[in-house]
Amino acid sequence: MNIAKNHHFQNKVVVITGAGGVLCAYFAKEIAKTGAKVALLDLNFESANQYANEIVNEGGIAKAYQTNVLDLASLQTAREAILEDFGTCDILINGAGGNNPKATTDNEFHEFDLTENTKSFFELDKAGIEFVFNLNYLGTLLPTQIFAKDMIGKKGANIINISSMNAYTPLTKIPAYSGAKAAISNFTQWLAVYFSRVGIRCNAIAPGFLVSNQNRTLLFDEKGNPTARANKILTNTPMGRFGEANELLGGILFLMDENYASFVNGVVLPIDGGFSAYSGV
Repeated sequence: MNIAKNHHFQNKVVVITGAGGVLCAYFAKEIAKTGAKVALLDLNFESANQYANEIVNEGGIAKAYQTNVLDLASLQTAREAILEDFGTCDILINGAGGNNPKATTDNEFHEFDLTENTKSFFELDKAGIEFVFNLNYLGTLLPTQIFAKDMIGKKGANIINISSMNAYTPLTKIPAYSGAKAAISNFTQWLAVYFSRVGIRCNAIAPGFLVSNQNRTLLFDEKGNPTARANKILTNTPMGRFGEANELLGGILFLMDENYASFVNGVVLPIDGGFSAYSGV
């Protein structure tokens, strides 16, 4: 079902960071079906460009821009190029983010007797923690600084951030990622208030658990069976399954669309199969 056909963003410029990744590239492809001009920003230009070409080949309007979301000069260069190609930004989707093994513990609980090679909280890498926190938090704040300037006073202008279930209750093993996503939820509310007098709405989605290339080996063994961690997730997701990328799209399009969400501001929308509502009992 093509739900994008219910939304119309002709002549709107939609900037998506992290668009070289599978999930944000999917958003870009679907948003392009609404008539929007889509700018795909990613450090990996080859990947973003591949997806942009796919959109163009299917009749959409899109272009890729190599961009480092942690570098203001890089973001400004992208902004100037998008301005020349498409015009000023109407909608910003801050999709850049992710985790790193250097900021992840091996154990869920600290024990008195740990095996010698176990990476506990005490062995977490400072640089790894900084990378994860900066990528998720600064990688949302800095693009907003650059692109929101052009959105002030524009009808229908809005920002969508990507939070996580970790923002509600931190998951084991990933303290940096959990903390960064909690910061994203807080920042989303802050932005909603800050820009409320100049016509920019700001909201976020908080995805539940999807299977991706990044987490596939954590969730399934070599035979395709769910791992112990996957079983914990499924047990605590009332709908009893992992989500699909297309199940996030409706929330994104709803929040983007002034015809549907003109009075929705400062919301972090869980799309999680009931995970955040379930106590486990």
